[in-house]
Amino acid sequence: MAITAQDVNKLRQMTGAGMMDCKKALTEAEGDFDQAIDILRKKGQKVSASRADREVTEGSVFVKTNDDNSEGVLIALNCETDFVGKNEEFIALGNAILDVAFTSNAASTEELMNQSIGSLTVAEKITELVGKIGEKIEISQYVRVSGEAVVPYIHAGNKLGVLVSLKGVNGADVQDAGKDVGMQIAAMNPVAVDKDGVDATIVEKELEIGKEQALAEGKPENIVEKIAQGKLQKFYKDNTLLNQQFVKDSSLTVAAYLNTVTSGLTVTEFKRVSIG
Repeated sequence: MAITAQDVNKLRQMTGAGMMDCKKALTEAEGDFDQAIDILRKKGQKVSASRADREVTEGSVFVKTNDDNSEGVLIALNCETDFVGKNEEFIALGNAILDVAFTSNAASTEELMNQSIGSLTVAEKITELVGKIGEKIEISQYVRVSGEAVVPYIHAGNKLGVLVSLKGVNGADVQDAGKDVGMQIAAMNPVAVDKDGVDATIVEKELEIGKEQALAEGKPENIVEKIAQGKLQKFYKDNTLLNQQFVKDSSLTVAAYLNTVTSGLTVTEFKRVSIG
């Protein structure tokens, strides 16, 4: 059957695919729109598979919190080039996935990929856009944070995002404080909220390094353990959030800064997600 320009335009409006791709799909499907859509999706899957080994170091982070700021979701949607990362359709897809993530309470990226956006799953929606633009796209990170007050922070042209969970709010407005701490996390990349949150393997590694450094400096073996413990305390000060010097006022630690906002205010959890 003859495929008209109106048919091609209709399929293009339905799918967002290119004119020539729509014409080829309709011709192959003999004018059946549902079959043509399936053909376009299959093309997308082929494109996606052929680019599976490509680097996806560009993209954007997307963040959303609920109305009472007690829960937040943060995702990183990656692509191959900065040009696509700024594309309106790419950004729209990221926001659509974010909305689904927020409302579905998906427990993992895999579960999120199986959620629905309209008549398609998230995975199918990604494949659809891959087929259209010809670049690999993937969700590289997906995190959720809940708490008494959850504050988002976006940095570096949407390349890095942070969610901070605060407690001890005591009715205070902590949005600015949360963003200050989010900026701290973005800049200083702490490994944990405080020393109790540092993984045991990291502690063991830092102690071992401290001992080896002390022995290499010719320190007596009977004080090597004490020296290593001192170096571990320095590691905690430099690498755990609440013990770090506050980037906006180095005379304060982050813990001390939060206490100036309202007595007892502290951080219970944070998530830091970046592109590349």
